[in-house]
Amino acid sequence: MTLKEIGEGIIIDPTKIEKIKKLDSIVFDCDGVLIDVSNSYDLAIKKTVDFIINEMTQINESGLVTTKLIEGFKASGGFNDEIDVTYALILAIVAAKKRNESFSKFIIKVIENADQTGINSVEKYLNTLNVDVSDIREKLAYPGKKFQNPLSSIFDEMFYGSELYMQLYKKKPQFFDGLGLIENDIVLLNQDLVRKLHDKFDKKIAIVTGRGNLSAKHSLKDLFNEFDLNNSKFLEDEPREMAKPNPQSLISTIKGMNGNNSLYVGDSMEDYIMARKADESGISTIFCGVYGTSKDPEAKKSLFENNNADIIVKSIDLIPKTLNLVEA
Repeated sequence: MTLKEIGEGIIIDPTKIEKIKKLDSIVFDCDGVLIDVSNSYDLAIKKTVDFIINEMTQINESGLVTTKLIEGFKASGGFNDEIDVTYALILAIVAAKKRNESFSKFIIKVIENADQTGINSVEKYLNTLNVDVSDIREKLAYPGKKFQNPLSSIFDEMFYGSELYMQLYKKKPQFFDGLGLIENDIVLLNQDLVRKLHDKFDKKIAIVTGRGNLSAKHSLKDLFNEFDLNNSKFLEDEPREMAKPNPQSLISTIKGMNGNNSLYVGDSMEDYIMARKADESGISTIFCGVYGTSKDPEAKKSLFENNNADIIVKSIDLIPKTLNLVEA
């Protein structure tokens, strides 16, 4: 299948043109799409890993985690949850130390063996190496009961900060005090784009994100209310089995909006897989991959090209132009 560049930063699958012309609704992922999280969620992963490695293990190292490693896990299709990524990185650091191997080399093998099953695939791979990481696993108690394990608590305190953490969990943070890294979120959505989307899709505009409702509302502010919130899904607030790439949340959102042909805009393999599964289930869905917010845009662009994404754009600002070019 040959993808075609129809404008700067815009690539489409020519075989999907007729389907794209019939789009009547749009659903957005949040992180990396509506919001640049490179200095918020990504930084929370790095800081949480450093904190736990230094406080809960005998390893005294910092700065081992790079954005490229985070994106490596996310490219496997099983790591939509940032705390899952954090957990996998911690296990890999401990395992590399126990095997007396270089972390930078060892982590590549871990990522190569990661798949859609997420942390299960990492634990399975480490088991094949007969490396015992049970000590750190017991300390982290992850995933365990929602909101009641040390790893989730530390991560969320860093990300949300004292005030939001108390709003969310009705208890004081134990490890950190002050502003959270969520304040570093950069909103990519703007009123001009919202107006163009409403002109095209009327009120059939929603969100399906791994974030919680409070987190998305805090960062998007007034723009949050531009979406069909009754049919949007905030998966941090849902049972773990609903996490991407499970398509049920997207299917429910599209059905709730009475969408007949929907566009899902995401930036990860989990998003791509979820949209594909929704489409295969009979809920007509076109996937649009955004690559410009990645630390390595060309690699993300290639990832979507290699998987024959229906539409690939550098940024969400190009969505109206893309649809106009297809309809011309």
